[in-house]
Amino acid sequence: MTRATEVERKFLVAELPDLTRARAVRIRQGYLTSKPDSVEIRLRQKGDTYLTTLKKGAGLERVECEAEISEAHFDAFWPATEGRRVEKTRWTGRLACGATFELDIFEGTLAPLVLVEVEFGTREEASGFQPPAWFGQDVTDDARYSNASLAASGAPAPGA
Repeated sequence: MTRATEVERKFLVAELPDLTRARAVRIRQGYLTSKPDSVEIRLRQKGDTYLTTLKKGAGLERVECEAEISEAHFDAFWPATEGRRVEKTRWTGRLACGATFELDIFEGTLAPLVLVEVEFGTREEASGFQPPAWFGQDVTDDARYSNASLAASGAPAPGA
């Protein structure tokens, strides 16, 4: 199990970048917890890997505990996530500044939403980050763009 404090910024995507050097993986995830809960418990299938994750907090810095689980465990709990699921393709690549980006292209009812996240070692690094031109609006502190909120409530209306 890994436990860490996650420091990341999240942005809408103004224009898709060249993804020829990025790696893609299909992700499906569902939430065992609902909106009023103070923590999120998530199931995720990422390619052939199955994970359960606990996240606590909101915005720029959150606590995250993640453990790999078997496909059988995933399948046993998956039905409990009905109505709180997300499917997407995640593209992982490098920015010119050397930071890693994770660009999510959502599917199903969340299409055509595209978000990009960048993780940092510290809050200071995050606040000093200069996003490239293809990044759009910073939605780090907009809870409507958390994956748990998207899974439960859908994507916010454009311009809302």
